[in-house]
Amino acid sequence: MTKEKKNMLTTNFPEKVVENLPKDLPGGVYYGWANVDNGEVLKMVLSIGWNPYYHNTKKSMETHVIHTFKEDFYGSTLKVIMLGYIRPMRDFSSLDELIDAINDDIQQAKDKLDLPENASYKQNNFLFDEIKEDV
Repeated sequence: MTKEKKNMLTTNFPEKVVENLPKDLPGGVYYGWANVDNGEVLKMVLSIGWNPYYHNTKKSMETHVIHTFKEDFYGSTLKVIMLGYIRPMRDFSSLDELIDAINDDIQQAKDKLDLPENASYKQNNFLFDEIKEDV
């Protein structure tokens, strides 16, 4: 599923994927690599948890692939590799404050993913292997 926050396209993983995350994985904002339909590997940020600004009642995993797509990718396969933690989830007083934080998260992700120890994961086989079962 995709949605926009003032032109920031995001994708939510299905509940089944979220339910299978490690129970001790802290909620917050992470960075890593993403692949849509075995295409180009792109930088991404994702949030895991209950988004306080939107008063979510269910835990979610929402990904923003740092790329300008020509169209949404409903029905596509999205694979991600999470490499690091940026910050915990927090509430914001306005949508503009949330967007400013997301832009800061994106810049941090870009910087961290350019480091050699993170850039090497861009070639990880997981991002290119076929998915054998529907998760």
